Amino acid sequence: MSRNLRIVLAVLLLHGGALWALQSGLLRKVAELVVPAEILVEMAAPEAAQPEKPAPVPAPVAARVPQARPITPPTPTTLAVQEATPSTTELATVAASTTLATTHTAASPQASAPTVQAAPAALVLPSSDADYLNNPRPPYPPMSKRLREQGKVVVRTLIGVDGTAQQAEIKQSSGFDRLDQAALATALRWRYVPGKRAGIAETMWFNLPFTFVLE
Repeated sequence: MSRNLRIVLAVLLLHGGALWALQSGLLRKVAELVVPAEILVEMAAPEAAQPEKPAPVPAPVAARVPQARPITPPTPTTLAVQEATPSTTELATVAASTTLATTHTAASPQASAPTVQAAPAALVLPSSDADYLNNPRPPYPPMSKRLREQGKVVVRTLIGVDGTAQQAEIKQSSGFDRLDQAALATALRWRYVPGKRAGIAETMWFNLPFTFVLE
């Protein structure tokens, strides 16, 4: 027999056996035996393990603090202090010293008196910038303007009690004679507020500055 023929015969035999089993009820009995076994297996399966509940945390116990015992302060000890009594010799020495000091003070009253020094008298220097004096500005020499001469002159002037210039001299030169002479002539021509000492007018020397600047 060929291979294909054997396969066909085996298939036919299997189909024929299956038909016979259905007709005879053998397949139903097999199914009844298998199904209860599966149900029993499912019923006998263990239940899923439930999660364990956490153990309760014990409440904290309050620590007992030992109470401090009161400290009894020590009883102060009273010390007897004996006052020193001056001897007769010491009393005599103190009395002698007091007598000598009193005698010296009474003998020289002028030595203890404070020395009073007289305050210096107030001094007010002369002035030339009062508004009521109407002093004109010093003239600028024309030749000095053309030559561009500039500088500062200080004239030492003697101011009398009537406010007039009695003498004048050059104390600081500008370096140019024409400027120095113009400042000297102006100082002698101006009027002044006289200087005062202790509120009384007095003749005084006064340094008067003149500045020549080309604008």
